[in-house]
Amino acid sequence: MSPKSASDQQFSRNLLDVLIRAGLVAVLTIYCYRVFRPFLELMLWSLILAVMLYPLQRRLAARLGHHEGRAASLIVVVGLLILMVPIYLLGTSLVDSAQGVVEVVKSGTFSVPQPPDSVAGWPLIGQPVHDLWQQAASDLSGSIQRFRPQIRELLLGLLARIAGIGTGLLLFIAALIIAGIIMAFGDLGHRSAHRIAARIVGPDRGEPLVELCTATIRTVAQGVLGIAFIQMLLVGVGFVLMGVPGAGLLALAVLLLGIIQVPATLITVPVIVYVFSSEGASLTTIAFAVYSILAGLVDNLLKPLLLGRGVDVPMPVVLIGALGGMVASGILGLFIGPIILAVGYRLFWQWVDSQPAEVGVGGPGAP
Repeated sequence: MSPKSASDQQFSRNLLDVLIRAGLVAVLTIYCYRVFRPFLELMLWSLILAVMLYPLQRRLAARLGHHEGRAASLIVVVGLLILMVPIYLLGTSLVDSAQGVVEVVKSGTFSVPQPPDSVAGWPLIGQPVHDLWQQAASDLSGSIQRFRPQIRELLLGLLARIAGIGTGLLLFIAALIIAGIIMAFGDLGHRSAHRIAARIVGPDRGEPLVELCTATIRTVAQGVLGIAFIQMLLVGVGFVLMGVPGAGLLALAVLLLGIIQVPATLITVPVIVYVFSSEGASLTTIAFAVYSILAGLVDNLLKPLLLGRGVDVPMPVVLIGALGGMVASGILGLFIGPIILAVGYRLFWQWVDSQPAEVGVGGPGAP
């Protein structure tokens, strides 16, 4: 056998070994992903919460005699107590709304008023809307029977959305508990993150990569999600104390608007108008109006304080991440989406800016 033939056979055996190993690694990776896939979003959210709350946990641990576990447990307990406020608001709002609908249906006094003549003058949709409205006002039971499949589908969709919100809250609670466990072993996790990053991009670039991801997560979580959550609590408490119908749902709407960077005054101003129209002008309603306006504008005060830390992330990136995350993963994706997209955005531009210095804007062949 010639040396060349022996060399070719050795190369073939080595190539076959590499392919077999790569295939086995690919099969193992795919199977591990399929097993871990149901917990992926939960663990992502837990990791985000742990990174966001870790500085607070370190300060508390220093005051508690460097007991990492006690500090993490205290944060989890306080966080769960704070979460009870929006859960209570949402629950009472849903129960009150359901009871109101049941009472109206039982009384048999519900009726649809006649449509104003101006509705027919609306562009494109005016006449069809006017006809449907008039038919419902004249024969409500017949209209319900006519559109029964559509109404049923709408109600099922609404119930599915409500169930999704409840599931999201439960997942958030579970993520907070898991985040507490991660924070209790924060030093070990920090070292592991550096080792993984160093293995992926090299020892010299591993630490900057970890710091970039950490700063981005904290910036978006504190400056966007944190502000929206604080604003929701402030507005929601005012709505509950004033007895506004559907206070929990309105507070949840404030949270969603805060995440997608839309002013909360879109909710607070109509509520103020409703309160004044139903209860009139008094010291209580005036105080409620002032409080609601200030609570709706509190993000303008908090954004310079919280968004000024860490790295800059354009608001369109946060908006796209929030909307895309909500479409892809429901209420939990609304929180995870902006952070994941912001991290990807910063990593992409770091990769773009890390090109060799000798390569100009026009490329290697540029004069």
